[in-house]
Amino acid sequence: MYTKLVSSVLFPIHELVKRHSSVALRRELEASQWFNQDKLAAMQLEKLNRFMTEIGRHVPYYRSMFQDLGFIPGNFKSVTELAELPLLDKTKIRQAGSLLQADNAGPLSLFNTGGSSGQPLQFMVGKQRKSHDVAAKWRATRWWDVDIGDKELVVWGSPIELGAQDHLKQWRDRVFRSRLLPAFAMSDQHIKGYIKEIIHYGPTMLFGYPSSLALIARYAKRHQINLSNLGIKVAFVTSERLFENQKALISEVFNCPVANGYGGRDAGFIAHQCPHGGMHISAEDIIVEIVDKQGLPLPAGEIGEVVVTHLATAEFPFVRYRTGDLACLGTDLCPCGRHLPLLESIEGRTTDFVLAADGTTMHALSLIYVLRELANVAEFKIIQESQFHTRLLLVMQSDIDNASIDFIRRNFHQRLGDIQLDIEFVSQIPREKSGKFKYVESKVGATWDYA
Repeated sequence: MYTKLVSSVLFPIHELVKRHSSVALRRELEASQWFNQDKLAAMQLEKLNRFMTEIGRHVPYYRSMFQDLGFIPGNFKSVTELAELPLLDKTKIRQAGSLLQADNAGPLSLFNTGGSSGQPLQFMVGKQRKSHDVAAKWRATRWWDVDIGDKELVVWGSPIELGAQDHLKQWRDRVFRSRLLPAFAMSDQHIKGYIKEIIHYGPTMLFGYPSSLALIARYAKRHQINLSNLGIKVAFVTSERLFENQKALISEVFNCPVANGYGGRDAGFIAHQCPHGGMHISAEDIIVEIVDKQGLPLPAGEIGEVVVTHLATAEFPFVRYRTGDLACLGTDLCPCGRHLPLLESIEGRTTDFVLAADGTTMHALSLIYVLRELANVAEFKIIQESQFHTRLLLVMQSDIDNASIDFIRRNFHQRLGDIQLDIEFVSQIPREKSGKFKYVESKVGATWDYA
């Protein structure tokens, strides 16, 4: 009953006070998710044309661009015609500055990315974008039979969240039954305290980085702490690549399914997994393209860089924005019956690559899978200092034998060639400033490179 009070009364009042339209938008999204593909495509095209017309009138950056290109906004016959426009990236956004802000924009908030892949990006976000992102996430949450007002425990580390723990936010979190644990410090001592809090709080759902929830689960399993009877319905994970061994561990320890989410502060709430396993794109608000290295669109089923156009960002537009992530569009529909398009094979960032001694660029997953073969490796980080020197940081659950060390060296040398490999055993690997965990750090500029 309390959950219903929050989701039906208190949270709508909260959003009304903030002048957000997320409540009405969520209702619309819960209807449109069942539209057939043709109806969804028609709705998306109509929104796209309206969006392009709006930014062509009111955003100096796009007004000038459209004039230079001789482009008349609002005349698309298909969303595929978006490919006629240039790609947008972090460098262009920094260079454009205030030219990307609409001259009729309402109140805007300054947002930052975590900067885990380089220099943080600063950009502006309006109430429309906030409302759409809240609505999309809210809809996806309800797919798992949980709602705003159910007890939520969040393991997170964004400076924006942690810097906003004022009295008003603390009161709001208590009312909405959301509790935050910082993901910056994940030592055994901290994790021991987190587990006590989880048991005492008894959350209905978890939310956090997969690496952080997996660390908590691993500690509980190692110390034979039973967390399977807390009644947790689902663990939502996002902001990092979810590995299958992490998913299995979290699900086993907390006795609940794990729902993967994909998106970011800059690109928005892009896709979320439903109980049938499909990663559904929030297609009512977001157009996802997959492009090759030259920026040309790829067909469904082929892996390339994820490019996003967010249709609720007219006040500070993200049009064909390069996320730096690799994935592909699905070729089938999800058995759940929703016709929202699917995102598949989310491979991580285009910078998650290493350079072999012979100059070959390869995805770091080729090294990560080697380490995943060793059950007693709790955490690791691959640091490529140069083309011929790689450091491997290992946090072990138990002592490692010589055979396992030989296994690592043999497989790393098979992939990287004749290099110097330093294996360092540490008690903890620091998180990024955002609280995320970065598995790979290449200092030689190895980037995505394929035909």
